[in-house]
Amino acid sequence: MPVLNERAYLEHAVASVLRQQLEVPAELVLALGPSTDGTTELAQRLAADDDRIRLVDNPAAHIPVGLNRAIRASRYSTVIRVDAHSELSSGYAARALETLERTGSANVGGVMRAEGRTPFQKAVARLYNSPIGLGGGAYHGGATEGEAESAYLGVMRRDVLDEVGLFDETIRRGEDWELNLRIRRAGHRVWFDPRLSVTYWPRESWLRLARQFRATGAWRGELVRRYGRRNGIRYFAPPVLVLLLGLAIVVGILQLTGVLDGTASLVASAVYLPVAAYALLDVAVALAPGGGSIRQRLWTLAVLPTMHLSWGIGFIGGVLSGARDTVDASRLGTRNTPLP
Repeated sequence: MPVLNERAYLEHAVASVLRQQLEVPAELVLALGPSTDGTTELAQRLAADDDRIRLVDNPAAHIPVGLNRAIRASRYSTVIRVDAHSELSSGYAARALETLERTGSANVGGVMRAEGRTPFQKAVARLYNSPIGLGGGAYHGGATEGEAESAYLGVMRRDVLDEVGLFDETIRRGEDWELNLRIRRAGHRVWFDPRLSVTYWPRESWLRLARQFRATGAWRGELVRRYGRRNGIRYFAPPVLVLLLGLAIVVGILQLTGVLDGTASLVASAVYLPVAAYALLDVAVALAPGGGSIRQRLWTLAVLPTMHLSWGIGFIGGVLSGARDTVDASRLGTRNTPLP
């Protein structure tokens, strides 16, 4: 479990891991980044109270670096990746080990079920669980067991990880997708089991959500630069939306200033149609049954375009110039540079 500034969530995440009932020995290795909110001290207290918890330092603060440090420090033949912003369902670990053995797979994952506490977080969670929000990947609500492109978090065979070289530490986001690509290229199987469920708690504020999605989009753009068509078509929808919106703004300015008029203006106005359709979709999602309270529905109106546009803007930048040193600054206060 890589950990950075997760004081509000860490104890619940750790408890969900330690509650797993297994017939084999297990440990929990926390890779501690340089937190500033008391997370490290909390982790140290938890480790002092339970000898199954082990701590390793992750001064770089980057997720793949922390994951690799924790994996190298671990002692057993199966690696279960967990997240400090999530909680494992009862029986998750035992069921995942059974699926790993039954299918002969190298990596097994399940469903990410987002949940929220505040109206904002509930709105984000609802969109996480919707194919309209995050594009319909199997782990966002799939119901059919079978081979998969990637796995959420992942329950992995240690020998396969050693074979393919662990996580790529040059990738800050999307490192799981890239690892699963190498696993599949090596002739191994990645498997989705909808019986496996993990509760995920989204970011708690609009700004943090926008930062998270911009960084994620930038790294997806980087992965497109590296791996091209191996990236699914759904990843290209948000940048197309950004381009259409930008084009609509340009056309509007040209029309207002009189540069575009007559037939040319009429033809150019066609660009407004997909933008208007998206706006109607946003309203329809907010008003749909299950949208929650009025405050949650109002947040939905803002959250859906925030997710798509932030991701799309990041993606375009990542494709054009690479992700470079882009990090997810949503847990780093106002900082948007790598930690020392």
